[in-house]
Amino acid sequence: MPAQDEAASRSRGAANAKQRDGVNKTQIALKALRSKRGASLAELQELTGWQPHSVRGFLSGMVRKKLGLMLTSEVGKDDVRRYRIDDAASA
Repeated sequence: MPAQDEAASRSRGAANAKQRDGVNKTQIALKALRSKRGASLAELQELTGWQPHSVRGFLSGMVRKKLGLMLTSEVGKDDVRRYRIDDAASA
């Protein structure tokens, strides 16, 4: 249990450090999603410090509904689902 607390604290610390640099978690997540490769749920969790249900809520509520962006989801050869914002389809 202490190892989980330490890992969570480290994760929050990294996310908070990025936020202090003038970049918020939403911007960090959107940048990762706009990359050619996209981002997995685990990668988004690590980048933002969010829990899995928060990442899924962000993808559904913010990216798809509020921002109206086209979000694609694909399972790669490594059996990892990756999410990507398809700017060509959103335009």
